[in-house]
Amino acid sequence: MADILLVEDSLPLVELITRELLGAGYSVRTAADGRDALRLHDQKAADLIILDWMLPGLDGLEVLRRVRGKSATPVLMLTARSEEADRVLGLEVGADDYLTKPFSMRELVARVRAILRRSELLQKEMAADLRGEDRPVRSGPLILDPVKREAALDSKLLELTPTEFDLLWLLLRNPGRAFNRAYLLNTVWEQETVSGDRAVDNTVLRLRRKLGRLGERVETVWGVGYRWRE
Repeated sequence: MADILLVEDSLPLVELITRELLGAGYSVRTAADGRDALRLHDQKAADLIILDWMLPGLDGLEVLRRVRGKSATPVLMLTARSEEADRVLGLEVGADDYLTKPFSMRELVARVRAILRRSELLQKEMAADLRGEDRPVRSGPLILDPVKREAALDSKLLELTPTEFDLLWLLLRNPGRAFNRAYLLNTVWEQETVSGDRAVDNTVLRLRRKLGRLGERVETVWGVGYRWRE
């Protein structure tokens, strides 16, 4: 049963949404202001946050910024603001979807299901990437053996840290696939996204130096992250 944190200061709307979500089979916790929402989320991370923009005290946008500073929990924004610039701002700060008031309960539940389905698929994909395979993988003169935890370039062993090895292993197994930094932090570092964290970029810089002429194969995908180019 997915746990949903509903952050809304209108009691009639809270009661209506809660009834619909409970009827759809979800567990619901509620908060009437931003500070209470952050406290509840810190106590137990929700599977989804439904977040009203216009809240007393901390508004929804600030709550979203603080959540995104330490968590990748999906967020569905509710707002009476219908301007395109407002919607874009919410999405840029990190909202996963947007619903403008007034809205139907059927649409709300459909959006919730879609977001949770995407989140579940992402978690399964991450778990598959973490499991990987036991067979060595090769890219030209570069060979990685996951059982021995050894990487060799031109038959010479590379001195890689565990994190550098795991990152290179993930990239080599998925040539051409672009990985964003948040995904890499979750799979390789096994931690939530932290705003301003340069761990991925710094590790890529070190990895490129150690790979020598093959370092350029670790390509930067601007605005996204990195990929291995065959």
